[in-house]
Amino acid sequence: MALNSTYNILMYSHDTYGLGHIRRTMAIASHLLGPRINILILTGSPIAGRFSFPDRIDYVRIPGMIKKTNDEYLPLSIKINAQHALDIRKNIITATAKTFQPHLFIVDKEPLGLKKEILPTLQWFRRCRPDTRTILGLRDVMDDADTVKKDWQEKKVYEHLEKLYSEIWVYGNREFYDPITEYDISKSISQKMYFTGYIPRKIPGKEAVRKVTKELGLKNGETLVVVTTGGGGDGYRVMDTYLAMLESFSHTPPFKSVLITGPFMPKQERKDVFKRARRLGVRTYHFYRQMEKIFAAADIVVSMGGYNTLCEILGQGTISLIIPRETPRQEQIIRARAFHRQHLVDYIPWSDYAPDILREKILCLMENPGPYHEAISKFKLTGIETMQRRLVEFRCQRA
Repeated sequence: MALNSTYNILMYSHDTYGLGHIRRTMAIASHLLGPRINILILTGSPIAGRFSFPDRIDYVRIPGMIKKTNDEYLPLSIKINAQHALDIRKNIITATAKTFQPHLFIVDKEPLGLKKEILPTLQWFRRCRPDTRTILGLRDVMDDADTVKKDWQEKKVYEHLEKLYSEIWVYGNREFYDPITEYDISKSISQKMYFTGYIPRKIPGKEAVRKVTKELGLKNGETLVVVTTGGGGDGYRVMDTYLAMLESFSHTPPFKSVLITGPFMPKQERKDVFKRARRLGVRTYHFYRQMEKIFAAADIVVSMGGYNTLCEILGQGTISLIIPRETPRQEQIIRARAFHRQHLVDYIPWSDYAPDILREKILCLMENPGPYHEAISKFKLTGIETMQRRLVEFRCQRA
């Protein structure tokens, strides 16, 4: 199969209640796009329609689900039985795969999908379209080792990784965190694992960044701190403590602030954040379409350290202060420690997060940014280059 013949890629992003999966999937899709490549995204994200899709990329929206516990999911919008909603999702996914007949199927994070909803599709590929390459894309850290191993053993994930996936792409650096060792992955599975490196985002031009600073009313020499909590569903404490820190100043803080709550912060919590921010003269958004631009304009970003947010911040060369949650998963705290060991970020443990410590950290980063900028300048996000090379190889092998 020559590179000038049409090649279909199907991507699955289960997206329960957040922005992470769809943002990562969109970043990968936009970079894998090329001449005569069609990309179709299966997503449960309720905000998928807010993103602009270039030609030859489209999406199929499956009913959104919201996670109540590690094993319980409920429909996000439609008021029907949870199992019925899952059945609808499963049927849409299977029908789309059979109709689209992709050459490449990329699954984001969940090896079997939400409640094993993509297992029938994976099995169908192996039975009826064995030439379709099936790829599992894993972020650098899933959770603490014991939790992942127990979950994968109970769901027979190791067995499915062996039989149903052509390759596994780990979107990280093995020297930062090694899931092969941590999750007891066998040699037969590890032989088809590729560590791609972290996934970069668009780098906005200087003029685009200037427009953002003008929009925010920043003067030359002013320091900008941007606070974001991703989707925002569990981000209120980060915002509340940050606002308490600003309220504790007896004079005007020596930096400007912008708060982005995220579209999923509960309404009453978001109202509280907006009201207090207005009193302080702080600009606040509930959703910001092009995060890379505001991150490029920032001097410091305070976040919870989710995978996508961290890639976006570091890709712009901006200093990051992470407030990582430690429940229900330890993913964020594990990542924060790993990046801190590389001098790429600073962080405050969730149990220590308080206005006075936050203030001290921000002022310290403002006064001594050099070591972080030096480490960030040497940090290369190679994820897309690795995936593009794999894609070229797949297409050439079909010749």
